[in-house]
Amino acid sequence: MDDLCSVLREAHRVVVKVGSSSITASSGGIDAYQLQALSTVIAKRWAAGTQVLLVSSGAIAAGMTPLSLARRPKDLATQQAAASAGQGSLMAAYTQAFSLHGMNVGQVLLTADDLHRRKHYVNASRTLERLLELEVVPVINENDAVATDEIRFGDNDRLAALVANLVNADALILLSDVDALYDMHPGEPAASRISTVRHPEEVVEVDISVMGSGVGTGGMASKVAAAQMATQEGVTVLVTSAENAADALAGEDVGTYFAPTGERKSARRRWLAHAANARGRLILDRGAVAAVVQRQRSLLPVGVTAIEGRFVAGDTVELCDPAGSVVARGLVNYASGDLAPLVGRRLDTSAAEHARPRASGRAARTVVRRDDLVVL
Repeated sequence: MDDLCSVLREAHRVVVKVGSSSITASSGGIDAYQLQALSTVIAKRWAAGTQVLLVSSGAIAAGMTPLSLARRPKDLATQQAAASAGQGSLMAAYTQAFSLHGMNVGQVLLTADDLHRRKHYVNASRTLERLLELEVVPVINENDAVATDEIRFGDNDRLAALVANLVNADALILLSDVDALYDMHPGEPAASRISTVRHPEEVVEVDISVMGSGVGTGGMASKVAAAQMATQEGVTVLVTSAENAADALAGEDVGTYFAPTGERKSARRRWLAHAANARGRLILDRGAVAAVVQRQRSLLPVGVTAIEGRFVAGDTVELCDPAGSVVARGLVNYASGDLAPLVGRRLDTSAAEHARPRASGRAARTVVRRDDLVVL
């Protein structure tokens, strides 16, 4: 346990995510006291030498009051209107709160499409890095005013995990109105706090059905999923309540720590693994699975048994074992229509001639190059 706490105490860069219920009132509108308290905690950690990025929900909840909405809207159009009305108020509140500590904030609004597209992903990374260099606190949120159902993150827990990977953070703290993960529903008298999770299997049978508040979208299930996404990339994760924010940033024994389960990959491989939007699936035979997963080899047409979805050369696809489980992701060198007649064929000159040329003008001889794939 102490090794995980020390990561927070010694972290150079931390992503903090706060849920709507922690900074807004249940009926909507900003809770100025709670927002100021959180800003003070973050400002103090900045003063101690740690770069803290804030992923903040709350735009829709903040917009409920000016739009006279009694409850969080369910239809997308009204959600977007509320987000548009509330995002300015939210940022104004953060600007004022951090200014009391002599700090500036910078708004960064993202859609899932911004992280799915490689060029946009790189641009987002550059923007965040520059803000940190200038000692500006990035305040990140989903761009709810323009996001559609097809390109939404789903909740800001997932966005926070993607941001932690994007900026190569040492740790991710997920704050909400629940102080920890429990071995049974926290409403049960016998429920006990789970202080540490070192393997995903440890929470398979844990009740994580606790829903989010009336003004938010997340819940414990989304936090566990986000934690698993981040820990796969070597990021330590802490799930606790906003009331414990100071202790959390100080690396105290609060909440539930999720230990890293994987090693850090390159920025490109992190993008492939978690942010890139898969356009299709390739089903592989057992020999191809072994070659890709165990021997880190390129994928050849002979190892593909089936194609699912429609894609073009350069798209991200999922590589699956014979049972359909995803084992890797990669950038495909063929359009789905060009690859179909090559499925199961051994690589040779005649087969390569059927492939669509790469940007360099040379025919693509492999389905996915080993430098363009990441094993999951």
